[in-house]
Parts: sequence; C-alpha cells; structure tokens
Amino acid sequence: MSMISCDKVCMSYDKTKAVDNISFDVRKGDFLCIVGENGTGKSTLLKGILGLQKLNSGTITFSGIRAGEIGYLPQRTVVQKDFPASVWEVVLSGRQTKGFRLFYTPEDKRVARENIALMGIEEIKNKPFNELSGGQQQRVLLARALCATQKLILLDEPTTGLDPFVTAELYSLIAHLNRKHGVTVIMVTHDIKNSIEYATKILSMEHDGDFFGTILEYMKTPAAKRIFGGDMNA
Repeated sequence: MSMISCDKVCMSYDKTKAVDNISFDVRKGDFLCIVGENGTGKSTLLKGILGLQKLNSGTITFSGIRAGEIGYLPQRTVVQKDFPASVWEVVLSGRQTKGFRLFYTPEDKRVARENIALMGIEEIKNKPFNELSGGQQQRVLLARALCATQKLILLDEPTTGLDPFVTAELYSLIAHLNRKHGVTVIMVTHDIKNSIEYATKILSMEHDGDFFGTILEYMKTPAAKRIFGGDMNA
C-alpha cells in the first residue's frame, strides 16, 4: 500500500506552471530520488507534499502518515549556515512539530540524543552551528529532520556545495537510514550517479516528459542515455 500517492498533480510558482500532471506513489521503505533539469518543479513538488504550497489540480493522498509526521531538510541557505544556535538546540528544535514552545519534554530530549548519536555528531553537540563545516551542518539538519519522525524524510538538494568525499559520506548515511532503520526517503538531487547507486526508484522530471519507475527501468530511458551515453544494457 502506498504511503503517498500523487495523482495528476499540477502546481504553479510565481504564476508560472512548475509541476505539470505528475503522478507517482511512494511505498514504505522506498528511497525515491527526484532528478531532472532545472526549472521542472522538483522543489515545488516537495513543498506540495508538505502542504507548504497549494496544488492547482490533482491530489496528494497519505496513508499511515500525516503531513506533520514528515521530516524535512530544505535547501541550504545563508540563514541556515549562519543560524545562531548550538548543535543541540538545532536538533532539539526538530521536535517542534506542533508550533513553537519554550520547554521540551524528557521524551523530546531523549529523541534528540538518539538522533545525534545516529548521525555521529555527539562530539560537536555543544558547538555553534555556524562554526561547523558544510558536511557537519547537513548531519545536524538531518538529525533535526529525524526528530520530527523516522517514518519519512524529504531532502531538497542535501549535497549541494559539498565536496565529493563528504557527498559520498552523506549518501551512504542516508542509505543506512533507509535500509537499516526503515526510514522512507524522498530526495531531490542533481547527482544522477549517486542516485542510481543508492535509490530504489527514480522520478525524472524533464521538460520533454516525465518518468517514474525503478532504477533498471530508468536506465533504459532517453534521459538516462543522454546522461550516460549509448545502450545502457550493452
């Protein structure tokens, strides 16, 4: 049974059509990478799933999960990089799924400690967030997203600006969450190479047509052949 089903979803951004008639489903345990050209509405689609942006038409339905139970790691911004808080405070803030509150429960703190350990950032938990490297910051924000839920996380270009070694580490970590901890993952990325290595499904959003299916099916598409060249089955 699908956790999320998108049926003929259309969305606009600044009065320009961004998502055009997209249909796909996400099942528990999937690792879906959303790839494609710039301007095809990948990030807009994530916002639609999160309820942060309205649909023009079509439907997004949930089963066994509510919109408030989805962890979200948005694109990196200057504000995030310079956020004036400690690692502990940033991670713990992920428990604020029902609005701002000044006090956290013992359960909130337990969950935050568990996710800090899971991300391997115990040694830096008291450091200021804005003094961390890009890779460390992404681990912190991933721990924050997991504090909202460990059912489903949405990641928007999490490796942008990271060097190849740190990028590979982050992909491996996300794959570990998916395969060993059962976290369902939807990730927007331009990194096709790592996508086909770690993902279980691909949603390719292209100006000349969209594709949704398994990695093997994707590798037979014209988009994949343009990227990798030649006959993918040769």
